[in-house]
Amino acid sequence: MWKSILVALCMGLATVACSADTRAGNTAPVPAPEFTGIGRWFNGPPQTLAALKGKVVLVEFWTYACINCIHVLPYVKQWHERYADDGLVVIGVHSPEYDEEHDPANVRAAIARHGIRYPVAQDNAFRTWNAYGNRFWPALYLIDREGRIVYRHYGEGDYEVTEQRIRQLLAAP
Repeated sequence: MWKSILVALCMGLATVACSADTRAGNTAPVPAPEFTGIGRWFNGPPQTLAALKGKVVLVEFWTYACINCIHVLPYVKQWHERYADDGLVVIGVHSPEYDEEHDPANVRAAIARHGIRYPVAQDNAFRTWNAYGNRFWPALYLIDREGRIVYRHYGEGDYEVTEQRIRQLLAAP
């Protein structure tokens, strides 16, 4: 219970702090960590950033019982549908908060319920989460064609800024 309260409190603070960074574009490019410790992939075969080099990648850390994650999902799904043909690859990384979210059947049902069509990694051991130094649900990371994290956003909001960054990255050679 305390973990949930702490995450909820941090979400509000993270959104305010990160929003200024994302609007200003102050995220210094850093190499994106590889997907690691993934127990299961849904909606396709296992993905690697090495194989995705040359593409723009949006990594979304989420969990199906998080209301903030549910609020962000329509935007992520729309970006996937709108920009996939232009080279955007969306990868969901499901990192569970509660015990029942570890169950692959529950994750599969949530993916179907929400109509998610992009690949989703089940990160029960939080190995990819930790590799990214992530601390919040939801969290969005944009990776450029060179394999570098160039944008991150925690929590809800700034959808126009995120979409603008996606378009900029897709337009870059």
